[in-house]
Amino acid sequence: MSNQTSPSAPSNTAKSLGETELIWMMAMLMALQAFGIDAILPALDEMAIDLTVGGNDRQFVVGVFLLAAGVGALVPGALADRFGRRPILLGSIAVYIALSLASAMVSTFDQLIAVRAVQGFFGAGIVALPPAIIRDRVGGDKMAKMMSLIFVIFLMVPAIAPSIGELILLVADWRAIFAAMALQGIFIGTWVYFRLPESLTDDNRQKIVPSVIARNMGRAISQRSVVGYILGSSLVFGALFGFINSSQQLITETFGAGDLFPIVFGICAGSMAVASWSNSRIVERFGARRVSHTALFAFIIVAAIQVFFAFQPDENLWHFVPLMATNMMLLGFIGSNFGAIAMNPFFQIAGAASSMHGFIRMTTAALLGGAIGYAYDGTAQPLALALLASGLVCLALVLFSEKGKLFGPPDAQLGPTKMRNM
Repeated sequence: MSNQTSPSAPSNTAKSLGETELIWMMAMLMALQAFGIDAILPALDEMAIDLTVGGNDRQFVVGVFLLAAGVGALVPGALADRFGRRPILLGSIAVYIALSLASAMVSTFDQLIAVRAVQGFFGAGIVALPPAIIRDRVGGDKMAKMMSLIFVIFLMVPAIAPSIGELILLVADWRAIFAAMALQGIFIGTWVYFRLPESLTDDNRQKIVPSVIARNMGRAISQRSVVGYILGSSLVFGALFGFINSSQQLITETFGAGDLFPIVFGICAGSMAVASWSNSRIVERFGARRVSHTALFAFIIVAAIQVFFAFQPDENLWHFVPLMATNMMLLGFIGSNFGAIAMNPFFQIAGAASSMHGFIRMTTAALLGGAIGYAYDGTAQPLALALLASGLVCLALVLFSEKGKLFGPPDAQLGPTKMRNM
C-alpha cells in the first residue's frame, strides 16, 4: 500500500499488511455485526415460541442491538484517537465474543434484550473503527473504492447468514446461532491481534478531555458539505433496517414463502454486494458524487414503483423481490460513497469523525427501521412508503450539502498537509 496518499502512516504498515488483506480484514470485522443480526432471522419464530414472545415484539432482538450499536459508536472513536486503533478494536471484539455466549444462555426474552443491548453498545467499535483505519491510509475517491471493496465482502455475510442460521437449526436450537457468533469473533479477533498494525501516528493522537472530544465530534458534523450525506444515508439505511426487521414476517406471512426466506434474503443482500463491486470499478473514474447521486435518483424511481405495487390487491413475491433487490443494489452505490464523502475532510480526527458519523447513522437508522418494522400490518405498504419518503428527503439533504449542484467531479486525494488547512 502506498504512503503517497497518507504520508503520516507508519512506514512498515505496507510491508506488514497489504491492501488486499486489509480490505478482507475490515470487511470481516464489520461482518461480525451483520452475522449477529441476520443469522438469527430464521430463528425468530422458534425463539418467540421458546421465550414466549408475541406479535412484532420479536423484532426487538434486531432493533435493540442496532440502536445500542449506534449509541455505542460515540465511544470507541474518541478512545481510538488517543490510545490507538488496535486496543480499542480488540476490546470491542472481546465484548462481542463474551456477550454472544451470554445470549446463548439466557432464560427469558427480557434477559436476551438486555444482553443484546449491552453487546451492541460495547461492541460498536467493530463497525465504527474500520472507516477510521482506512482513512488513516487513504482519502477521497480512493477511500470510496476501498470501502466499496470492503462492502462487497462484508455483504456476502448477510447474503448467506440466514442460510447458515437455517443449517444450524437443523441440528440444534436457536441458542447455537449465538455460539456460532462467538466462534466467528474468536477467529477474527485472532487475525486482528497477529496481523493488524497500529495505524494512528503519534502526531495525530488526541487528548481525552471533554472539550477536545466535543470539539472534534462537533467538527465532524458541522460542515455543510458533509452533514447532508450523513443524515441522508441515515434515512435510506433506516428504510433498509425496516426491511431487515420485518423481512421474516413479510416473506413468511405476507407472501407465504417461509421456506424461501434464506434465498430471498440472500438475493437482496447479494445485490448490494454486486453493486459494491461495480462501484469499486467505476468510482475513481466517475467520482463518488456522480455515482451516488445517480443511484439516489434511481432509488427514488424504484421506490415509487414499489409503492404502486404495494397498494395493488394482487401483489406477490415476484413483484416484491426484484424491486427490493434493485433498491438494495442501489444502496450499494449510495452507502460507501456517501460515507467516503463524509469522512474525507477529517484525516486528523478520523476516529472521532467515524464514531460521530456512525452514531448518527446507526441511531437514526435503527429508530427509523424499528418504527417501520413495528408498523408491519401484513402488507408491504409501510416499507414501500418509507423507502420512497427516505429517498426524497435524502435528495433534499444532499442538495443542501452541495448547494443545489449535483454530479460533482471526482474528489482529489487530499493528504494530511492539505487536510490541516481545511
